[in-house]
Amino acid sequence: MSSAIIFIFQAMNKEENSPKKMGSLADAHRAFGLLKPQHPLVSLINGSYTQVSEFSIPHYHVLGFYKISYKPKLTGKLRYGQNYYDFDEGGLLFASPGQVVGSHDNDASVCSEYTLLIHPDFFLGYSLAKSIKQYGFFSYSTRETLHLSEEEKATIFDIFKMIEKELASRIDDFSQDVVISQIELLLNYANRFYKRQFITRKAVNNDLLEKLEAVLDHYFTNQTAVNEGLPTVGYLAEQVNLSPSYLSDMLRSLLGQNAQQYIHDKLIEKAKENLSTTNLTVREVAYALGFEHSQSFSKLFKTKTSLSPLEFRRSFHAV
Repeated sequence: MSSAIIFIFQAMNKEENSPKKMGSLADAHRAFGLLKPQHPLVSLINGSYTQVSEFSIPHYHVLGFYKISYKPKLTGKLRYGQNYYDFDEGGLLFASPGQVVGSHDNDASVCSEYTLLIHPDFFLGYSLAKSIKQYGFFSYSTRETLHLSEEEKATIFDIFKMIEKELASRIDDFSQDVVISQIELLLNYANRFYKRQFITRKAVNNDLLEKLEAVLDHYFTNQTAVNEGLPTVGYLAEQVNLSPSYLSDMLRSLLGQNAQQYIHDKLIEKAKENLSTTNLTVREVAYALGFEHSQSFSKLFKTKTSLSPLEFRRSFHAV
């Protein structure tokens, strides 16, 4: 086979595998084999009675809108960012504009019972246009989906049904206000249920906390900090196979601090250990922890302890 033909095949394969832009709700409806949405900026698809074709949907596509969907217990894999989620369990998933989603293969059965699509322009003029960015679960990985109890599922489905009813009603001056309020209610319940999920999965979370401790201990004792610098939230999340947003929200729920604060506390613990048990200078302690400048280390240390590193060393040895 000539190099020109190989190049053409490679180009075709790259084009086929590259994410397709799905910029509007009309694009999504067309991909699902549905009629045009009644409203160009918001749509609710009820999978229980709507015949949805999965085969015309691009394997991977970039969203131009927010997507909230409930998927029941199904088999198959769904792409979300750089990861895949195994639908052995159902759950509520959230995706925001710019994210890559899509089915992993043609046989994947990942139809949703409910799918709510919202274009960002629908929120213009409302406080939700800004506050929606504060809901961290829009940047969670799909393996961090919200698993609902039967009671919680009933609550979420009731809200979906309210939105569905409102969108099917005659549009008047209050229609958008009502739907915006219903979406906000849905997001607030999701926030509450995620907090519950952090608490009820204590066994998993306790194992995770132990793993975080081990990851940071290894980072500081095996020259990684010297070679790579300060540990980042992204690095820590990657080591425990979570998204940075989920890790921060989980730690905030369990410990009252986000991932960055957690890392800072571990830095200070290790700094105290080095200052109290070694003869390393402050500069050497800072360098061993990954700080490029000792002044930055001293500033963080004083912020956390109300003492400079030298004051801490003197007070420790004075005891």
